[in-house]
Amino acid sequence: MANARGEFSSRIGFILAAAGSAVGLGNIWGFPTQTASNGGAAFVFVYLILAFTLAYPAFMAELLIGRYGQANAVTSLQKMSKTLLQKRFAFIVGFGGIIFASLILSFYGILAGQMMSFAVEPVIRTIGFESIADWVVVGSLSRNLLFTAFFMCLTLYIIKKGVQEGIEKWSKRLMPLLIMLLICLIIYVFTLDGASLGLKAYLNPDFSRVLEPNLLISALGQAFFSLSIGTSTMVIYGSYISKKENLISLGAQVTLIDVSIAFLAGLLIIPAMYVAQHQGVAIFAADGSLIAGPSMVLTVLPALFDGMGVVGSVVAFTFFVLMTVAALTSSISMLETPVSYAVERHNFERKKASMIIGAVIFMISVIIISNIEELLGLAIVIATEYGQPIVAMLACIFVGWIWHRSEILKELQQGNAGVEHSLFWKIWPWYVKFVCPTAIAIVFIHFLNRSI
Repeated sequence: MANARGEFSSRIGFILAAAGSAVGLGNIWGFPTQTASNGGAAFVFVYLILAFTLAYPAFMAELLIGRYGQANAVTSLQKMSKTLLQKRFAFIVGFGGIIFASLILSFYGILAGQMMSFAVEPVIRTIGFESIADWVVVGSLSRNLLFTAFFMCLTLYIIKKGVQEGIEKWSKRLMPLLIMLLICLIIYVFTLDGASLGLKAYLNPDFSRVLEPNLLISALGQAFFSLSIGTSTMVIYGSYISKKENLISLGAQVTLIDVSIAFLAGLLIIPAMYVAQHQGVAIFAADGSLIAGPSMVLTVLPALFDGMGVVGSVVAFTFFVLMTVAALTSSISMLETPVSYAVERHNFERKKASMIIGAVIFMISVIIISNIEELLGLAIVIATEYGQPIVAMLACIFVGWIWHRSEILKELQQGNAGVEHSLFWKIWPWYVKFVCPTAIAIVFIHFLNRSI
């Protein structure tokens, strides 16, 4: 069955694909500004601890579900179920992840399309088409529709190719490109006036804030959600892993790459913002906090690039290509989640399933674009602050309370014969049973209280 549905051909193929899924726009613009707003290196310190002590165990739960089931999220969870009630619960958890992955992609495509439009702007302006260049950076309905459609077509192109020829091949191309662009931009920004202040704001620790509830909750939320936990994407990617691979080390390597790229993003974004401030660009909001999210990427940094002259066009192009690549490595995993379900549960041909599901998700994007001020933020909140925590928590409950411990051990022993004697096996089952669901519930309650 694994050969018929495809699997990753190499260890590095899975690592880059899974890391690509985890590394997205949130890592590039979310982690750096959270760090600067929450005690600098103190936040980084807490984030790193929580990423490996809490997020990694939950991440492993989803990988294990997928490799055991060797199928889409719903089928994999139902293979672990013994009773009718458990099978119904499995459907809710698996299909819930599919729904939220699709919803995330519907607004993710819009944001990624904006990144693409800003990437082509300096090229168009350089060759003399000033009016078109102005149009691609103005948030018009037609601009958003065109670039969202273009981004979705790129995602569809990769997914239609399947696991090895699509997801794995392009992850091996895109992830090294992303890392190379990131390092090149960091080196360049460090040469500019004001960068040292940004580096100090990013790396100077304020350890008096380490135990602040808001810092802990923010770091925990960033750790969980930056690893794509709660959208069933890691269940799908886990199902494409060979039974010969050591899942424990694979999961640890993906986690390490994810947090490393998030850290590198901070080395780029925060110094770049202070460089912008040095050049007269406002980087703080009215409440005194650093400008974050899309406003930072689409307002503050373009203003910085504009002040660099000809060099700024090259830097702007490179930066927004970086953002587009980060978005694409995540979007292919999001689309694979519903496509694999349609192919395996309803016998759709992969290309047909990709086209139909891609079209449906794009239509949701069109609805959001048509009323973007109200619907974009609502879609983000529903998917990331409500959907992801609930699905992630239920997946941990499933592994910790429903899946029999002896079956989990047998699955881990494939590719790691002596795992029962390891520290991981002595700790992880209790972590995923008690600690991870509790931690995710705390993050979820925090989001609820914040929104009330």
